[in-house]
Amino acid sequence: HRDLHSFPTRRSSDLLPQVGAGLAESVHRLNVDTLFGSPFPGIPQHVGPFWVAQGGIQFSAPLDLTLWRRYRAAQTGITAAHAQEMTAREESVLLVVSQYLGCQRAAAEVEAAQSREALAQALYDQAADLQKNGVGTGIDTLRANVQLQNEKQRVIVARTQLETGLFALGRLLSVDPQRKIELADQVQFFDTPDVSADQTLEHAYGTRPELRQISAQVAQAQLGLKAAAEERLPKVTVSGGWLEQGLTPNSAIPVYQYQASLDVPLFTGGRIEAARAKVEIALRQLKQQEHAARDSIALEVKTSIAQLGAARNEVNVANLGVDLARQEVDQARDRFQAGVANNIEVVTAQNELARANDNQIAALYRYNQ
Repeated sequence: HRDLHSFPTRRSSDLLPQVGAGLAESVHRLNVDTLFGSPFPGIPQHVGPFWVAQGGIQFSAPLDLTLWRRYRAAQTGITAAHAQEMTAREESVLLVVSQYLGCQRAAAEVEAAQSREALAQALYDQAADLQKNGVGTGIDTLRANVQLQNEKQRVIVARTQLETGLFALGRLLSVDPQRKIELADQVQFFDTPDVSADQTLEHAYGTRPELRQISAQVAQAQLGLKAAAEERLPKVTVSGGWLEQGLTPNSAIPVYQYQASLDVPLFTGGRIEAARAKVEIALRQLKQQEHAARDSIALEVKTSIAQLGAARNEVNVANLGVDLARQEVDQARDRFQAGVANNIEVVTAQNELARANDNQIAALYRYNQ
C-alpha cells in the first residue's frame, strides 16, 4: 500500500529540478606534452602534483512534455491498482462470507440431526414399551432401533462437517489454530425487498472494481499513446553548477557553469512507431476485456436476481414441507400407538422429515448466500 502511494511521487520527481550539493578534494598531476601533442623546450614535462578543493551546488531541469504524460499515466495506474486491490478484497470477503454461511448450514444440520435423533429415541422407547406389554412386535422394535442408529450416524457426520467448516473459517480469518470458534447467530430467513434488474445492472457498471480497473488502464494506455507520439518533439535540458574552487580553502573563488541543450530526434530506428503500435494493441485488448467484463457482470446480476426470487420461493415451500412432515410423523406415531398400523409408517415419516429438514436448510443457505 505504501509502495502504491510512493509511485506517483517518483514519477513527479522526474518533472522537478534536481539539485544537489557536494564537497570534494582532489590531487592533480598533468602531463604537459599530452596536452599540446609535443614537448615544448623550456617547459617542464609535467605540472603538479597540486591539490584542488571545491564545494557547492549543481542542478538540472528537464523540459520534456513526455515526462508529464508519464506522470499522469502513473497516477492513473495508481487508480487501477486500487481498483485491483478492491477486487481482491471483495473476493476475500465473498470467500469468508460463503464459508461462514456454510458453517451456519452445518450448525443447522447438526441441530436438525439431534432433533431427529431425539425423536428416533422416543419412537424406539415407544416400540420397546409396546413389545414389553405384548402389544408390539420384535420387528417393530428392531426397525425403530435401526432408525435410531441411522439418526445417530447422521449426527456424527453433521458434527464433523461443522468442525471442519469452522477449521476452514478460522484459516481464512487467520485465527490462532488453538482458539475455538463459535457461531454467534443461526441461519434464518429475513425477507428482502424486490430489486430492479436494470437499476442494479447500471449500479454494477458504475461501481464494480474490475470495470473501474479496466477504465483506469484504458486511460493510462491513452496517455502512454500520447507520450509515445510526443517522443518526436525536441527536448530541452538546462543544467549548471556554482562552486567555490581553489588550490587551498583560503584561495578559493566562486566558479560556475550554466548550459542548455536542445535534442531533436531525427531518426529513431522505428522505436517511436513500435511504442505506438504496442500501446494501440494494449488498448484493443483492454476494450475487449471491458466488453467481456460487462457481459459477465450482466450475466451475474441477472442470474443472481433470478436465483434470489427462486430461493425465496424455495424457503416458503421448504417451510411448508417441514410442517407437513412433522404432522405425518405425529399421525403415524399415533396410529402405531393405537395398534392400527406397524411402525413402517413411522419410519417412512421419519425419513420424509429428514428430507424436509435438509430441503429447508439448503433453501435457507441458498437464500442467505
